[in-house]
Amino acid sequence: MNWLLLCRMLGLLGMLVGGSMLFSLPWAFPACGQTDTFENDGFRGLVGSIVISLAVGGGLYFVGRRERDGILRKEALAIVGLGWLLAGLLGSLPFLLSGASRHSGDVIVPMTIPDAIFESISGFTTTGASVLTHLEAPPVGTDDANAPRKLVPRCIMFWRSFTHWLGGMGIIVLFIAVLGQIGAGGKALMRREVPGLISETVRPRVRETAIVMWAIYVGLSVIQALLLWLEGLTFYDSLCHTFGTVATGGFSTWNASLGHYTKPVVQWTVLVFMILAGTNFNLYFLLLTGNRSQREQASRWSRLGPLLRDPEFRLYLTIISAATVLLGFSLWRNAQYESSEEILRHSAFAAVSIMTTTGFGTEDFDQWSGFSRGLLVGLMFVGGCSGSTGGGIKVVRFLLFARILKLELENAFRPNVVRPLRIAGVNLENTLRHDVIVYFSFMLLIFVSSWLLMLAIEPGRPWQDTGHESQLLDSATAVAATLNNIGPGLGAVGPTMNFSLLAPQTKLLLSLLMLMGRLELFAILVLFVPSFWKTQ
Repeated sequence: MNWLLLCRMLGLLGMLVGGSMLFSLPWAFPACGQTDTFENDGFRGLVGSIVISLAVGGGLYFVGRRERDGILRKEALAIVGLGWLLAGLLGSLPFLLSGASRHSGDVIVPMTIPDAIFESISGFTTTGASVLTHLEAPPVGTDDANAPRKLVPRCIMFWRSFTHWLGGMGIIVLFIAVLGQIGAGGKALMRREVPGLISETVRPRVRETAIVMWAIYVGLSVIQALLLWLEGLTFYDSLCHTFGTVATGGFSTWNASLGHYTKPVVQWTVLVFMILAGTNFNLYFLLLTGNRSQREQASRWSRLGPLLRDPEFRLYLTIISAATVLLGFSLWRNAQYESSEEILRHSAFAAVSIMTTTGFGTEDFDQWSGFSRGLLVGLMFVGGCSGSTGGGIKVVRFLLFARILKLELENAFRPNVVRPLRIAGVNLENTLRHDVIVYFSFMLLIFVSSWLLMLAIEPGRPWQDTGHESQLLDSATAVAATLNNIGPGLGAVGPTMNFSLLAPQTKLLLSLLMLMGRLELFAILVLFVPSFWKTQ
């Protein structure tokens, strides 16, 4: 392991995280609509966090400043895995230094170190699981002394949402786009950081690829923020909910999440952009930069060829449509909503929010039928498309897994027939079949072992009134929701609840699962292998 190179790269990442906190500072000032003196603590907490992050990053960079060797596979894995851990630790500082608090039962307590790490990693990994309560202040004119007060400064709430946006396309990808000194090692970093495989049709140069991806990402963000602003949201809320949408994160500035906004157009807008965020960003590049002469002769619909021909995208829309129909039928049969528009909106929103791993909510789906909840739990494992900001196993892996099973089934009665694994008319390497099976196996192993470990260390406090039977299901969905970067689970960690009552050890375990899910397992798992750290 090249330790000096590792220090230099982690130092640059640390300084990048510290510099990104500057964007949250303006929201502590009256000019941005803030009048609460509580924000003074948030401002001081952010300034302190920036200083510490720059100092830590600068110190690491100073240690390895003279190391100029290229980034090899081992170093790439270490930089990505440790880089995300470092970002999560530095990102937790604003919560700790600002005086942010949470409810523990009926008592208000300051955020602990596990709380802050959980919230920060949940933000950067775009999971959206939270330990915070009472996100908004009581309505103006409330005289009740017992009314819940706002526990988190406004500028810290902005930082919380901004971590989503940084983590959505990836802090490593941003790092490569901003700094052009990575060289050939950037490709190794990109392959370990970007969910799914990098399409070679995008750009032969990795830095150009990173810039293109971030340009598309910023473009979608600007469009959605403007639309939400025009639809009546404040500029602050428009930005925060845009960060949570295009990054498929799910942090909201309101306790009721998207259910706070009664205008259906707001929820429909967020729904459309969740679908866009869960789509492979390489396809957007092909749509925008396809062969110009062909595009000029093409009809409007034929220009959508890259989307319509992509088997993963077609399966992605098929699953969303089928889940929406099934959820809608269940809601209609149980007469839970009066109008067909409400049924369609809530069923589609829940299906898209869970499958794209965004985690926004318009309704408490934990009150829906057992079939509906079971279907949503299944969607937790699917995720978005490869190359998207969504988490989960990814649609393309399910597509490949289904074709692998079909080939194996045929091989049972035709052992002499050898058929290649194909997708979109292209023969895939045999190693890909192995990779897909290994990934599913690791996911199953990690899910089951983490579930059992959570049951072993959790004292049962969130389930005092519901019993051990509920604890089994709720713990399983908590593991699934964090491992797949969803956010809410069921029961004690459902859409109207949070993770605040879990034990500190459980929060750290779930934080590790969030990192595993965001980095597709291996960049975190190798950190626990002793031989990985050896020089040879």
